Amino acid sequence: MASYDLVVIGTGPGGYVCAIRAAQLGMKVAVVEKWPTFGGTCLNVGCIPSKALLQASERYEEVTHMLPKMGIGVGKPKLDLATMMKFKSDGVDGNVKGVGFLFKKNKIDSYEGTGRVLGAGKVEVKGNDGKTQTLETKNIVIATGSDVAKLKGVEIDEKRIISSTGALELDKVPEKMLVIGAGVIGLELGSVWRRLGAQVTVVEFLDRILPGMDGDVAKSFQRLLEKQGVVFKLGAKVTGVDTSGKKLKASVEPAAGGTAEVIEADAVLVAIGRVPYTEGLGLKEAGVALDQRGRIQTDEHLQTSVKGIYAIGDVIAGPMLAHKAEDEGVAVAEILAGQAGHTNYDVIPSVIYTFPEVASVGKTEEELKQAGIAYNVGKFPFTANGRTKVNQTTDGFVKILADAKTDRILGGHIIGPEAGEMIHEIAVAMEFGGAAEDIARTCHAHPTRSEAIKEAAMAVAKRAIHM
Repeated sequence: MASYDLVVIGTGPGGYVCAIRAAQLGMKVAVVEKWPTFGGTCLNVGCIPSKALLQASERYEEVTHMLPKMGIGVGKPKLDLATMMKFKSDGVDGNVKGVGFLFKKNKIDSYEGTGRVLGAGKVEVKGNDGKTQTLETKNIVIATGSDVAKLKGVEIDEKRIISSTGALELDKVPEKMLVIGAGVIGLELGSVWRRLGAQVTVVEFLDRILPGMDGDVAKSFQRLLEKQGVVFKLGAKVTGVDTSGKKLKASVEPAAGGTAEVIEADAVLVAIGRVPYTEGLGLKEAGVALDQRGRIQTDEHLQTSVKGIYAIGDVIAGPMLAHKAEDEGVAVAEILAGQAGHTNYDVIPSVIYTFPEVASVGKTEEELKQAGIAYNVGKFPFTANGRTKVNQTTDGFVKILADAKTDRILGGHIIGPEAGEMIHEIAVAMEFGGAAEDIARTCHAHPTRSEAIKEAAMAVAKRAIHM
C-alpha cells in the first residue's frame, strides 16, 4: 500500500495548486484524477478553452467592424471554425501538459482513476480497467469541483441541447441560439456565438441578469449586450424543448406563470449554474457532513467533520471560481505544514470575459445597503478617459465604494476593455486595507485606462478632474 503525507482527489486549479504547494513544503504528495488529462473542468472544458474562443471571436468581430475605422482594409473575414477550434484545443493542450510537467518537477505521484474516501487516512482509486488500489495518507483533500446543473424537462445531449462543454465543441455556427440562464457562463458563451454570426436570445428566470453582481453594473452591461444584438427575456422560464423537428422548439413561460410562447432555435445552451461534484466519493460512509445544498461542510481551516479530511473549491461554500479554489489549496497545504494558511473571502475578484469585460471585487451597493453600512460612491465613465476615447472603446465605467467614515475601500466594479486586469489594483488596495484616497494620491501613467480607477477614487470625495 502506497503511503503519503497528502492525497488530493481532483487536479483542477484548486487540487493541483494544493498538491504543488504541499510538495514545496516538503510533503510526499499524490493526486488522483479520473480524466486522462490534468486540470479539471477549468483547463479542459471551462475557463481556458472558453477564453480561447472569446479571444478568437473578438478578433473576428474586430476585423469586421473596428479595423476599417482605423483605416485598415482587409476585406470581409472568412470564418474557418475548424481552425478556430484547433486554436482552442492547442491552448488547452499546452495548459494541461504544463500541469503534468509541474507534477513531475515537484515529485508528485499521479493516479488515473476515480477516487473514493474510505475514511480518514485511506483513499481507494478505481482505474478505468476496473482494478482498485488503496493509498494510505496522513491527510486527504477533496478538490473534485462541480458539474453542470440540470434543468428539469430539458435533456442535454451535447449536440443540439448543450451545456458549456458542448458549447465549446460546436462544428458549425447555429443560426439561432437560445441561452437558458443570464449568468457568467451563459453570457460569455452566448457572446462567442453571437460574434460568429448566431442570433442569440437569453432567457432568465429572474428580472435581471447576473444575480449577485452590483445592480448598477448589471443594468449597464445588459444595455451594452443589447446594443450588440443579444435579446433578453427576463422573468421567464423554459419549461421544455421539443426536439422532434429540424428546429428545436422551446416553450417559454413567464416566471410567475402564464401563457407560453414558442422560441425556435438550432442550439439551446443550458447555463443555469453548477452544482458540487460529490457523487461516488463515499462521503456519507466516511462520515463527511454535507450542507442542505450538497456542499461539503468545513471549518475555518477547511477541515471537514472528519479529522484529516479537507475540502476546497467548488465542493464547499463560496463563489465557484478557480482562483478562490487555488487560494484555498495553498491555505490547506500551509495549514498542514504548521503555517498560517488563510483565504480572504472579502477580496476575491470575479470577471466576465465578454467585450467589454466586467470585473468586480468586494461588496456591491445592494450588499452594503442590506448590511446598513454607510458608504460613498465614486464613479468615472470611460467616455472621459483619454486612452479609451482615442481608441474608441468608451463603453463602461469604474465604480468604487468606500466606507463613509473611514474611506476604506469596500468594493470595486469595472465595465470596460481589460477590466479583468484592471480590477487587481483595487483588490491589492483592499488587501492592504487601503482607502479611496490612497488610490487617488497614487500617480498613474498617462494615457492609460487605469487612470479611470484613479478618477473614480477621486470621485469618492467629489473631486474627479476630468468629469
